[in-house]
Amino acid sequence: MNFIAIDFETAASQRASACSVALTVVRDNQVVDEFYSLINPETSFNWRNVQVHGIHQRDVQQAPTFPAIWEIIKPFFKPHRLVIAHNNRFDNSVLKKSIERYGLLVPHYQTLDTVKTAKQFYPEFPNHKLNTVSERLGITLNHHHNALDDSRACAQILLTERKQFGSAALQPFITNV
Repeated sequence: MNFIAIDFETAASQRASACSVALTVVRDNQVVDEFYSLINPETSFNWRNVQVHGIHQRDVQQAPTFPAIWEIIKPFFKPHRLVIAHNNRFDNSVLKKSIERYGLLVPHYQTLDTVKTAKQFYPEFPNHKLNTVSERLGITLNHHHNALDDSRACAQILLTERKQFGSAALQPFITNV
């Protein structure tokens, strides 16, 4: 399988407040590259979000803004390119709202949600949160809500599902954005 696992953390409840992003690139069922960056969201941080991910406003003061990050990651978002996330509605909307905020062109790509696949393939799990699924599948998740660790775990979940159930079983979960 070839895909990109993505994860965002946000500064506030607004989806266009990304303060970190990570991508884990998988080619031929192997992780071949990773990208991580803090993002200056040019907005105030909500204490609840800080409590979740530990990123403070002071941490991003010198970080690039979303348009600069978009120039780096944009090549990964193309039609027929699969971009996955654990709860992809959140990550896809952070991407879309951030792009719209800066008047950039919204890309079209394929997406898959590993929450949905985990619910289908592992209904016996007590819940389908990233940390629970990772633990149950023996996947290392060092720092939950660190974008890079989360994107790595998400990639490993899909690779595990492909190995256990086959690529054909994953096809119905792929949608277009």
